[in-house]
Amino acid sequence: MDRQASRPLPVLDIVVPCFNEEATLPKSADRLRAKLLELIESQQITRNSAIVYVDDGSVDQTWPLIESFCREDVYTRGIKLSRNRGHQNALLAGLLSSQADLTISIDADLQDDVDAIDEMLAAYRQGAEIVYGVRADRSSDTLFKRFSARLFYKTMSLFGVEAIHNHADFRLMSRKVLNGLASFREVNLYLRGIIPLIGYNHATVEYVRCPRLQGESKYPLRKMLALALDGITSFSVVPLNVIFYFSFIVIFMVLGLVVWAFWEAFIAKTTVPGWTSTVLAILFMGGVQILCLGVLGNYLGRIYAEVKSRPRFFIDKVAPNNDSTDNKKFDN
Repeated sequence: MDRQASRPLPVLDIVVPCFNEEATLPKSADRLRAKLLELIESQQITRNSAIVYVDDGSVDQTWPLIESFCREDVYTRGIKLSRNRGHQNALLAGLLSSQADLTISIDADLQDDVDAIDEMLAAYRQGAEIVYGVRADRSSDTLFKRFSARLFYKTMSLFGVEAIHNHADFRLMSRKVLNGLASFREVNLYLRGIIPLIGYNHATVEYVRCPRLQGESKYPLRKMLALALDGITSFSVVPLNVIFYFSFIVIFMVLGLVVWAFWEAFIAKTTVPGWTSTVLAILFMGGVQILCLGVLGNYLGRIYAEVKSRPRFFIDKVAPNNDSTDNKKFDN
């Protein structure tokens, strides 16, 4: 039997995390709704499908806009978190709240090409449980953004973190994958590393990155560095191994310094009284110790957060909709 024919028409939720997207939402909402209707009319998904906006504690008019979308459109849902919890937690809230057969996550700025969704659904019909949206190029990014992104993926690879190159959070996941994702209880979330660990058949779809519709990027350098740190410390013990091996290098250097000191004092007898070498050695060893303590402290801090197992998010509100059955989709 053809694999495509064996899969029934799926219910799709397009999950859109939002943080202060007042300037972007009106345009992106129109484009997403048009794409959803197009997919319904072409019988790729059922009419129970929806766009789910997750407000990550925005301080502008993002939530009132989402509420208005829900009142006006039966295909729109809205979730408001109790406070800002970060992009990864907001995305997770939307994914775990969904009861659909499929979810596609996409950022509100729509730099990810919505037309690539057709190819994602085609890959799903061919048997893929996860479909990663991969950027064909980064020509729309600034030179610094391209450089930092390249450095990010190379660093992840160097530290042994499994990651899809040039993939952010634009992906399709089946219900089977979502059930697997729900079993992960990490507090320090790095979904780009967690999802490849789930396994199952996967595929990639390339697309051209579009310019941001409006507003500014919500991922400045500070957040990019924090995300990289989450990825490394959540999925790799390489930094701890580096400290272990580096300690041997330091030990051999110190032993060499001891041999040199004895040579100068008892054989060459050319020792010059002074404190420079002593101070340099102390500063060097002090710096190494602080570095090692910093790496260990970072891991201990994350273990501390994981052991407490605090909730990753709280849902404050679900936007009312003119369909009385909508709230059932958010029981969790």
